[in-house]
Amino acid sequence: MSEGPYWIAIGDIHDDAAAVARVPGLAAAAGVVITGDLTVRGGAGAAKAVVDAVRRQNAVILAQIGNMDKIDVDAYLTREGINIHASGRVTPQGVGFFGCGYSTPTPFGTPSEAGEERIAAWLDAAYATVAHCPHLVMVCHTPPYGTATDVVGGGAHVGSKAVRVFIERVRPAVCLTGHIHEARAVEVLGATTVVNPGALSGGGYARVSFTDGKLLASLLSFA
Repeated sequence: MSEGPYWIAIGDIHDDAAAVARVPGLAAAAGVVITGDLTVRGGAGAAKAVVDAVRRQNAVILAQIGNMDKIDVDAYLTREGINIHASGRVTPQGVGFFGCGYSTPTPFGTPSEAGEERIAAWLDAAYATVAHCPHLVMVCHTPPYGTATDVVGGGAHVGSKAVRVFIERVRPAVCLTGHIHEARAVEVLGATTVVNPGALSGGGYARVSFTDGKLLASLLSFA
């Protein structure tokens, strides 16, 4: 069985644009997904440096802000035609990618945080744009609560309950997430493979392939 088209997902880049070129397979991918946190409390200019680094490898980008990105990054991504926060895109292969950026509230007062109800509403709005697709990839900066992908160093789960409820209800094939750097992991939640590659500086990235009508997701490393 030969692998079909694939997408590379990276996130929690935090201004480390130089690390982008170290990710294997970017040029040959059907597209690159940025799950959030392009910057460290940066605005559109800082985000542009990251997007430009990705574009030097692959022109097809789907992106959204994370909690560490200032609000104007959302507008910048929209102007670039690559924003999937509260929206979605259908690829030429018929795969529906849809996203939700920001994060639930943190103790650190980061630039782009939102409550559970707003996260749930954004997910519903994004899903509505691709609900007709039989193959779905959910891109959510905040991981689902109570999984290996949302555990902080002390062992507490800090993910979103709204995200988990959405996954259990909609059952997308894949959920690409991030936000919690130390929770680099893969977990199967019902019908959904949830992948958190951790911070890009740590070498983690995800690969989503579409082979024989099925989406498969894996956690990989270049470090």
